[in-house]
Amino acid sequence: MKFFNRRSILALLAITISSATLSNAAYAQAKETLKFGLAMPLSGSQALYGADQVKASQWAVADINAKGGVNGKMLEMIVLDTQADPQLGINAVKRLTSVDNVPVFITAWSAVVKAVAPIANRDKVLELSVGANSPEIAKLGDYVYTTFPLAEVDVSGLAKYTFATLGKKTAAIMYINNDSGVEGAAIYKSEFEKAGGKVVAYEAYDTKATEFTGALLKVKAANPDMIHIQGLVSDIPQVIAQMRQLGLQQRVSTYSVGYNPKIIEQLGTAAEGLIVTSLAPGVSDNPNVGTFIQRWKDTEKRVPNGLPYTQYLYDGPYLVAELYKWLEQNKLPATGENMRKALITVKNFELPMTGGLQVGEDHRVNKPVYLLTVDKGQFVPLATIK
Repeated sequence: MKFFNRRSILALLAITISSATLSNAAYAQAKETLKFGLAMPLSGSQALYGADQVKASQWAVADINAKGGVNGKMLEMIVLDTQADPQLGINAVKRLTSVDNVPVFITAWSAVVKAVAPIANRDKVLELSVGANSPEIAKLGDYVYTTFPLAEVDVSGLAKYTFATLGKKTAAIMYINNDSGVEGAAIYKSEFEKAGGKVVAYEAYDTKATEFTGALLKVKAANPDMIHIQGLVSDIPQVIAQMRQLGLQQRVSTYSVGYNPKIIEQLGTAAEGLIVTSLAPGVSDNPNVGTFIQRWKDTEKRVPNGLPYTQYLYDGPYLVAELYKWLEQNKLPATGENMRKALITVKNFELPMTGGLQVGEDHRVNKPVYLLTVDKGQFVPLATIK
C-alpha cells in the first residue's frame, strides 16, 4: 500500500491542479482557469481515505482538461488539508472563499461540512458535500448541497433488510460519539424498530477510544441476533476484533465506510459475514467502474480505500465542470450565487462513475443501496435495494 509521507502531503497542499497532462504551451494559451476548491483530510487519522479521494479528483481534473476543459478553459482545483477536523476545515474554507475566491468548493466528513456551512452561506459560495452522511446536512442553508445520499438512505435500507430479509429480530448498536455516528445510529434504531425488531443494546464510544470491552460486555449480555456498528474505518476493525475475542460471533453490519479492503486485511477471518452498504454502482452496474479500478491497480498497485467514496470524488470535478459549462452558455460570471443557480436549474446530471444525479429541492439526493458481504476474504454482492 502506498502511504503519503510528510513531504508529499506538503507538496499536495501547496499546489493547485489544472492538468497533469497538458503542456506548458497549453497553459499559456488559456486566458483564464475555472477555479474550485477541495477541502479534504490529507493528514491525520482519516488520511487513508482522504488521500485516495483527493487522488480520484486529481485524475478527474486531468481527464477533463486533457479533453479541452470547459470550452477550452482549464479547471483549476485548489486542494487544502482539513485533517477531518472542524476548526482546520474552517481555516481551509476561509482561505478558499476569501483568498482564492472560488465560487464553489467540495468537502466531506459530516463535522467539517457542518462547521464550514456558515461560511458558505455568509459568503454565498456553493458548498458541495461529497461523502458525508449526516441527515442534518440537508438543513444547513441555501448554499449547502449534498451529492452523496445521506444516512437515511443506506442505513435505513440496511436496517429494514436486516429484519425483513435476514430475519434478525433483535439488534445491538454500537456507535462512535460524533455527528455521523450519533445520527446514523438513531436512524438504524428507528427503522429497525419500525420494521418490527427490537434494539436490545445501544452503546456509544469515544472518538479516541481504543478499548471497547465495557460496551461489548453489555452487548454480550443482551445477546442480540445482529450487531450494527456506526463508526469510522479507524475504529470499526478494533471493535470487531475485540468483539470476536469476547466470544461474540453474531453477524455484523455497518454502512459504506466499512466497504474498505483495509478492514479485511486487518481482521482476516474475523471479517467473514460482515455486511456493508455502498451507494455507488459496482463493476457489473457500470463498465466505467472496472476501468477505474484497473487504473488504481496499474498506478497504485492496489484498489482504492473506500471505493464508493473515490467514485463520488472522481465525479465531483465533472459536476463542477457542468456548472461552469452552464455559466458559459448563459454568459454569467463565476460567482457562488450563479453556481447555485446552475445547480438547481440543471438539476439532473449524468456522471461517469456514479451515474445519474438528481439534485432535490430539499437538498437531498437518492440512489440505490448496494449491500455487500465478506465471503472468503472478498466483498461480494448481497442485494440491491431501490
